[in-house]
Amino acid sequence: MPAMRMKAIRPRITTPAMTMRMITAMVMMIITITTVITITITTVIIITTTSIATTTITTITTTPMLMTTNEPPRSEAWGGMTEGEAASLYRLMTWLSPSFPVGAFSYSSGIEWAVEAGDIKDAASLRDWLAAMLSEGSGFCDGVFLAQTHQATMARDFARLREIAELAAAFVPSRERQLETTTQGRAFIDAARAAWSSPDLDEIIAACAGAIVYPVAIGLVSATHDIPLAPVLHAFFHAVVSNWISAGARLIPLGQTDSQRLLAGLEPAVSATAIRARDASLDDLGSTTFRADLASLRHETQYTRLFRS
Repeated sequence: MPAMRMKAIRPRITTPAMTMRMITAMVMMIITITTVITITITTVIIITTTSIATTTITTITTTPMLMTTNEPPRSEAWGGMTEGEAASLYRLMTWLSPSFPVGAFSYSSGIEWAVEAGDIKDAASLRDWLAAMLSEGSGFCDGVFLAQTHQATMARDFARLREIAELAAAFVPSRERQLETTTQGRAFIDAARAAWSSPDLDEIIAACAGAIVYPVAIGLVSATHDIPLAPVLHAFFHAVVSNWISAGARLIPLGQTDSQRLLAGLEPAVSATAIRARDASLDDLGSTTFRADLASLRHETQYTRLFRS
C-alpha cells in the first residue's frame, strides 16, 4: 500500500497592509449601520413630533369651538324657535286670548237668534253652523281683509291700506255686526298701542282715515311687529271660533267637554280657511251664509237677549 502523503498546511501570513484594509472595512460597516440607525430614529422622532403637533393644532382649533358650545344656540335656547318667533308667539297668544280687553265675550255674531229660532239646538247643529260661517261666510271674509291689510302694511302701501279699511267697514251686513267689529277693532288698537306700541303704528292707523274693523286692526298691528301672516291667520281664526263656541255653549247650553270636542272638530276647517284667506284677493270676497246674515239682522230686534250681537 502506498504511503499517504500529508499536505502541509502553511500558516496564512497577514501583512500590515491587509490588516489596515480589514480595519477600514470594519469601520465603514460600523459607520453605515450607525447612519441607518440614526436615520430611522430621526424619522420616528419626526413622525412623532408631527403627530404631536397635529394633535396640538387640533386641540387649539377646537378649544374655542368647545368654549362657544357652553352657551346653546339661540334656536335651542328658545325650544327650536328663534327669539323673534318666540316673541311673536307670545304676542299672538296675548292679543287673541279671551282675556285681551276687546269685549269679544259680549258678542254672538247672530248665534243667539239662531238658537232662539231653533236652527242651533245641540253640538252637531252648532258645529255645522260654525263651519259654514267660518269657511263660506263672515269668517273667510274677515280673514281676507286681515291678510290684505297685513300685506299692505308690510309694503307700507298707505293708499291700498285705506282702500282695504274702507271696504272692510262697508262689507258688514248689519248694524249689529258693524257695532261688533268696529268696537272690537277700536278696543284692540287702543290696548295694543298702550302696551305693545311700535314706532310707525300711529302713522299707519292715520292712513286708514276712518273706522277700523277688528280683522283690519289685527292685520296692521301684527304687521308693524313683523309677525308673519300665516300664524296670525291661524291664531285669529282660532280666537273667532273659540268665541263662537263659547257663545253657543252658554245659549244651548253645552258642557266644557262638548265645547272642546267642537273646537277640535273644527281644526281642519280653521287650517283650510286660513290658507284660502292667505292666498285670496279682494275679488274673492263673498258670502253664501244667508241664514247667518239674517240671524244677525233679526238679533237687533230680539225681545230677550244675552249678547250685544
